Amino acid sequence: MQELAKLKWQCRRGTKELDLLLMDYLENRYPSSSPQKKSQFIQLLALEDDELMAVLMDFINTV
Repeated sequence: MQELAKLKWQCRRGTKELDLLLMDYLENRYPSSSPQKKSQFIQLLALEDDELMAVLMDFINTV
């Protein structure tokens, strides 16, 4: 449970868009994700906001 609290804090970013995307994933998909996906999410949270936004926008544009 402590891990989720830490991740929830890390999901709080400078933009509402990032906050909403990250919190939605954390609350709805993270708990049932594979260990690999959880690790990838934690790596995403380590990125600076501008890098994170670029990664997410690139992902959205390729889907």
